[in-house]
Amino acid sequence: MTSAATLLGARRIAVPANGIEFEVFEAGAGDRLALLLHGFPQHAIMWRHLVSPLAAAGYRVWAVNQRGYGATTRPAQKDAYSLEALTGDIAGLIDAARPASVALIGHDWGGFIAWVVAIRRLRRIDALVVLNIPHPLCFRRALEQEWRQKLKSAYAAFFQLPGLPDRLLTARGGAFAEKLMRWSAGRESIFSKDAMAIYRANVASPGAATAMLNWYRAAGREILEAEDLDSPIDSPTLVVWGRRDAALGESCLNGVERFVCDLRIERLPGVSHWTPEDAPERVNALILHFVANI
Repeated sequence: MTSAATLLGARRIAVPANGIEFEVFEAGAGDRLALLLHGFPQHAIMWRHLVSPLAAAGYRVWAVNQRGYGATTRPAQKDAYSLEALTGDIAGLIDAARPASVALIGHDWGGFIAWVVAIRRLRRIDALVVLNIPHPLCFRRALEQEWRQKLKSAYAAFFQLPGLPDRLLTARGGAFAEKLMRWSAGRESIFSKDAMAIYRANVASPGAATAMLNWYRAAGREILEAEDLDSPIDSPTLVVWGRRDAALGESCLNGVERFVCDLRIERLPGVSHWTPEDAPERVNALILHFVANI
């Protein structure tokens, strides 16, 4: 199996932050940091198309395996995956990097964490990029008011069950996780053989599936209940949205301009939830243009 570092064109380093040791894949150099946050049930390699272009543009790129993923520390307790812990991880990583500027880029759950870091102003964010994840309050509204979104999000309620979803994700070396990803992608070619081998090994590692699901069981509940997520974001913000998302309706974007002072939204027809892998050339061009002057 091709290594993650090789797929990413990056060097693997360990970064201690917030009481966790993070597996980080680093490319480029300098004091302009691009911090890349993956989603569920993935791994830092989801950014394999973006790392080298960002490094070539003058960024020091950190593609991070977040808490519970890859070789990053994997706490066993559900409460270790609280929203405070997960966002504190990002603040700690930024402190460890000691950058002059930060472009924070997140997809799926990584996008939720990026939103909250910016909303709570945990650290200065010079450019915020989120891919196929809505502002938490826009998601909350859609979930409360739209039956279609309730249906699309039913899997998250299933993930709250103890034991069963954990066993499903790990069964046959992560085969169910692969089936879920390929079904929602709609095209076989989105995930390379090497990338999928890493995704499957990642979710099948001892304790990994439970750690991934604990994001839903702890931070996921807090996303729906937190009362401090309405502060305006003053960081320039780019939202990239694949319009063929099986889990999130495009109506989740409605009203986001109320919460972001400097907002740009780019909708990509025919692109699935897995935006950075489904349409890498279009996504890279949008992101590189957006962060060019940061």
